[in-house]
Amino acid sequence: MSDRDNIFENALLRLDRAAQFAKIDAEALSRLRHPKSVVNVSIPVRMDDGSLRIFEGYRVRHDDTRGPTKGGIRFHPQVHLGEVKALAFWMTCKCAVASIPFGGSKGGVIVNPKELSRMELERLSRGFVQQLADFIGPDTDIPAPDVYTNSMIMGWMMDEYSTIQLHDYGLDDGRVFHDP
Repeated sequence: MSDRDNIFENALLRLDRAAQFAKIDAEALSRLRHPKSVVNVSIPVRMDDGSLRIFEGYRVRHDDTRGPTKGGIRFHPQVHLGEVKALAFWMTCKCAVASIPFGGSKGGVIVNPKELSRMELERLSRGFVQQLADFIGPDTDIPAPDVYTNSMIMGWMMDEYSTIQLHDYGLDDGRVFHDP
């Protein structure tokens, strides 16, 4: 097991310790040990110099028992799947403790955003959402800003998601072609 996997394993150890003191149903405990879904994506981005770079990203939906999942997206060169899984788990816990009707999720892209131009960062942000469009949404999984993502990046992501959703319904020039 790598150090990167240890982050999630450490979260599960804390869950096990807490379960000793709280009356947690065995089935609920079993469900909490496993994320509902883990999505790994490759995001092709055309760089300003014309080259193509592929970035790796993740989205983990930990648990949606209490409602749609929610959690931040981080852009950082040290992002890894174990960290994202652990943070999604902790978001589930935070929402439950605060009695917020959401489950936990988290996402990340392995990138140093400080090394990208504004246009490259926009293409990466939109590309990430293109890869995740079938897995996120207001009734499913609600992304939010986190490390090195901000309102500008979230705006690009929301715009891209909205564009994809309009295409899914066949909206073109104000005429709806989709027959619900």
